[in-house]
Amino acid sequence: MVWEIVIPLKIEKAKTVVYNLEAKAVKETVLPEVFSIPVRKDVIRRAFHSAFTARLQPKGRDPLAGKRTTARSWGVGRGIARVPRIPTGRVAFISFARGGHRAFPPTTLKKIHEEINRKEMAYAVASALAATANIEFVRKRGHCFKVDKLPVVLAKEVEEGISKAREARDYLERIGLWSDIERAHRRIRVRAGRGKMRGRRYVEPKSILFVLSSTSSPLALAVRNMPGVDVVTPENLSILHLAPGGVPGRLTVFIEDTLDVIASKYRVITL
Repeated sequence: MVWEIVIPLKIEKAKTVVYNLEAKAVKETVLPEVFSIPVRKDVIRRAFHSAFTARLQPKGRDPLAGKRTTARSWGVGRGIARVPRIPTGRVAFISFARGGHRAFPPTTLKKIHEEINRKEMAYAVASALAATANIEFVRKRGHCFKVDKLPVVLAKEVEEGISKAREARDYLERIGLWSDIERAHRRIRVRAGRGKMRGRRYVEPKSILFVLSSTSSPLALAVRNMPGVDVVTPENLSILHLAPGGVPGRLTVFIEDTLDVIASKYRVITL
């Protein structure tokens, strides 16, 4: 699907450099117009909230949980509280009794997904793409890098020429992006709370986002296990990848061919 982004002002196309397999800047390329539109942080945050809540599973309680008992109130005149009791005198059923029902339990009828218009979501993704080309937004997110122009664009030969993690590490060191992988590795920590008992023990920060032509290419297989790295294609690129936590400006690496796909998917119309 093609989305048209209407901007009521004239914009200038940004430029960046393309790195070859030897990690050298071989040429300068013009980025699509979508990388130059204004960044709307409010729209990005709303779109992220919509996409994040769409993944949540509604949960509730059994309507009879804590209520399967014969407990009844004994009434007045006994000198004891008028709470439901079983024949032995033990309190049951009520919310503050052991084994009683929960007061105001969660219900599956609660609306937990914040819906958003499709055009608004498309504009949020386009705005998040523009933030990846803004050094101020990327640095504000906490990323570490040693390049002068963003986003980082690689030649097509790089995607097929790097097939091992060691080669990918050497390449990222030469172009000045490996320090962000090290930052993510240093900040891996044990989660606070009950989550560490439920299969999500560690919290891993986000580092580099690779936008490749295929998630099964040699480069994708080489970098997919690095700390905080995500590998996507232009077709499944979402606001969850571009703005984790609703904060725009993720450090992103594009393959040169993917820029054409993004330009054809998000067309900018200036008035």
